[in-house]
Amino acid sequence: MSHCFFCVSVLGGRRPPVAHEDMASSIFQAVVSCMALLWFVWATDGIPDPTQRDLLMREEASRQTGGQVTLTAAEQELDASLHQLKEKEMSAAQFPPALHFFRAKPLIQQSSIFKVLQKMPKGAALHVHSSSLVSVDWLVKNVTYRPHCYICFTWDNSVRFLFSDHQPFPRWECFYWQLLETLRAKIKDPAAFDNSLMQHLTLFTEDPDGVYPSQDVVWQKFEKAFIAAAGLITYAPVLRDYLYRGLEELHHDNVMYLELRSGLSKTYELDGTIHDKVWSLKTFEDVTKKFVADHPDFLGARIILSLHRALSVFEVKAAVKEAIQLQKDFPDVVAGFDLVGREDSGRTLWYFREALSLPAELGVTLPYFFHAGETDNEGTDVDQNILDALLFNTTRIGHGFALAHHPLAKEISRKRNVAVELCPISNQVLKLVSDLRNHPAAVLMSEGHPMVISSDDPSLFGTTGLSYDFYQAFVGVGGLKANLGTLKELALNSIRYSSLPLHLKDMALDTWQNKWDIFITGVFGLMTFCIFHF
Repeated sequence: MSHCFFCVSVLGGRRPPVAHEDMASSIFQAVVSCMALLWFVWATDGIPDPTQRDLLMREEASRQTGGQVTLTAAEQELDASLHQLKEKEMSAAQFPPALHFFRAKPLIQQSSIFKVLQKMPKGAALHVHSSSLVSVDWLVKNVTYRPHCYICFTWDNSVRFLFSDHQPFPRWECFYWQLLETLRAKIKDPAAFDNSLMQHLTLFTEDPDGVYPSQDVVWQKFEKAFIAAAGLITYAPVLRDYLYRGLEELHHDNVMYLELRSGLSKTYELDGTIHDKVWSLKTFEDVTKKFVADHPDFLGARIILSLHRALSVFEVKAAVKEAIQLQKDFPDVVAGFDLVGREDSGRTLWYFREALSLPAELGVTLPYFFHAGETDNEGTDVDQNILDALLFNTTRIGHGFALAHHPLAKEISRKRNVAVELCPISNQVLKLVSDLRNHPAAVLMSEGHPMVISSDDPSLFGTTGLSYDFYQAFVGVGGLKANLGTLKELALNSIRYSSLPLHLKDMALDTWQNKWDIFITGVFGLMTFCIFHF
């Protein structure tokens, strides 16, 4: 009997507490788990009892993400249909998660599962960078056609943009600026020219393995694309439209809340006037309020202030002090602080320990949302960012690709309820993993580790919203075991692990549940069509 009490105590505390969770059901689940484990311990030689096997299978399934979600009759019917569709896709000659996303994207767009995921309410996007929030198609076909837009082609085969009321002076390695309107008038094929501009703002290529043979090469292009887009996005009139457009693209994909990582780059006007970060935060706040007023089912957006990890301790210390003040001035807008940029070539969290300890020394709270473990260099100083992020009480772990290799960090993050922000497409495109069935997050999902799905840099990967990443996580990382309960828990997690205050989380969960119920009711026609026509 003492063994059973031990099992109830351990297994009952295995998951984080969930709002409205049925305690009696939890205790029953723990007792069943206990009996299954004891039965296994006491098993005798010979052919195992089928009942014992069934209990073990159910216990293992209950531990995965969504394993303790109870589905209604309608949800079970939808789940069975999704399972059937997934079996078909997994047996196809070309399985999208096994291919590079740039090759897989057309196949995913034809997927019946993807069409269902597009309609599914996905909760919140918690890991998105401001410089890649909006599709490059909109940037090129809308923003670069605006008056006073200048362009410069650099020596390293990149571009720079600048809005100005006069011929710009040399800057940013640019010695000759051309007015885009004048340049386009001389070009015989403007559409081809626009496509060439898009290539500077995205990583997309038809030959990803040939063009990006290593992580160094793809990261070099990655960072160039950010720099190229900066001159467009930081133009004040564009910034307002850009933010609104970004919220539109998320809302269109049935996302209802955003936490945006942003360095709040200095924004400029046509005459060269420069705005500070306070102006940018006010603009973000105003645009968000307007969007919520226009779309009452959208819950809002907050900013995680970010700084590049290549900077000095002095600069990070100043940024942390500034973040503390900005959060005090904008408590409903500023969610916290993060260090961004490539971990493998940047400085570690421990290198910045003096700066990152400032809030505690000052007796104030500044939530951290650290990128950590976005590396496959196991055992290096960078690899220790996972543990250091937890030492500095990070609220969530950005990427956490290396977490599965750190059993202690995994245990601590589970106990502290620190969710991993899984961005599967980003991890694949940036060459951490080629076949998403081999993503280490598969281990985390099988254990029900706290997790949310996000898109990281959607415009650079040719995506919008969260549906593509949900597809890769559901079909590729989760495999055939992932079910509708998995999807439901991941969507709910994005609200539970957000930085929203508790009362707003409760409201968000209620709003999401209403959307989910409508989704379940309305999706059956689509499922019937998919099953019989694909």
